[in-house]
Amino acid sequence: MGTHPIMFTEHDPGLAELRELALALPEAAEQISWGRPVFKAGKIFAMFGGNAKGATKGEMTAYPYSVLIKVDDSERTALLQDERFYYPAYMGPYGWLGLDFTASEVDWDEVAELLDASYRLIATKRLLKLLDQDDRTF
Repeated sequence: MGTHPIMFTEHDPGLAELRELALALPEAAEQISWGRPVFKAGKIFAMFGGNAKGATKGEMTAYPYSVLIKVDDSERTALLQDERFYYPAYMGPYGWLGLDFTASEVDWDEVAELLDASYRLIATKRLLKLLDQDDRTF
């Protein structure tokens, strides 16, 4: 199995803020997968950076300063109406969307809500209980 090149730097726009929000969730941890920071609590609930397939076969559009999150099926269509969101290559078919941090000023409260929703989609009952005991409010 080949290793992926590292596709980010510690100074990338949005990474520090994303890391702080993601790691505040119960038992969340960061690791490097596919050359990018991923945040997981058992399963992955967020990833920094992504790509979308372009109009031409084989073409990719890079979104290096973005977050990939899992979204509920009922929310996907509405979110895709917003130009800040994109359908990520590889992860999109599995219920993921990307939010481009460079499309407009980032609303970190919105990012926190998206992370919370994504986390809830992968979390065990035990983790959900810990999350709901938490006194964080959005």
